[in-house]
Amino acid sequence: MSKQIDWRSLITLFLIGSLSLNAYSQEKPATSILVFSKTLGYRHESIAAGKKMFLDLGRENKINVDTTEDASFFNDQRLQGYNAVVFLSTSGNVLDTFQQEAFQKYIRHGGAFVGIHGATCTEYDWPWFNKLVGAYFDDHPKPQQANYTVVDKNFPATRDLPDAFPWYDEVYNFRSVQDSLHYLITVDESSYEGGKMGKLHPVCWYHTFEGARSFYLALGHFADAYEDPYYRAGVWKGLLWALRKED
Repeated sequence: MSKQIDWRSLITLFLIGSLSLNAYSQEKPATSILVFSKTLGYRHESIAAGKKMFLDLGRENKINVDTTEDASFFNDQRLQGYNAVVFLSTSGNVLDTFQQEAFQKYIRHGGAFVGIHGATCTEYDWPWFNKLVGAYFDDHPKPQQANYTVVDKNFPATRDLPDAFPWYDEVYNFRSVQDSLHYLITVDESSYEGGKMGKLHPVCWYHTFEGARSFYLALGHFADAYEDPYYRAGVWKGLLWALRKED
């Protein structure tokens, strides 16, 4: 004996399914970045201002920004949810062996990296990170004003900057500088006291490492930097380049 078909129920189910499918197809995956600022060495007071800058710019540009100092975020499942990871003035050995492995896998599978200021004071015992960030912090003289030169204006982060500008900050001296770096901004060591790198002293660079894009800016010791429009625009455009949204 054949069972009578309830056409009204079938139509209702079809409409519900169609609406759900339509909503899913129109849903665009959001771009998300993770701003990581764990410190086990020196802690910069400007970290809070840096977090606020990224959160504000994320809201303005419709990019999701999460901030954390919890290294347990560095696992395969969680990192998959982010298009880029920012190390904001991190310091010391902030990741354990398993977290390092997850971060390596993330970078090798198309992740992106941005380092701000103290990021080069991080993971001194991990040569892979040295290659990713581009150099290690060595030391710095007392904060002072120095003259900076934009040496490449064909890059999104520096395109709108003046050719040269004065800036008050910590001026980092670096060691273990990688050969693959494309320098964007240098500092004139004759304009301040305490430089140790000679005629070519980079403070901002980019490169590609293991298929991932990496951008680093050494400036940013003081909180007011993160309110400066040129600084904010430079960092954000460097991030967009790392995300492959600008070239």
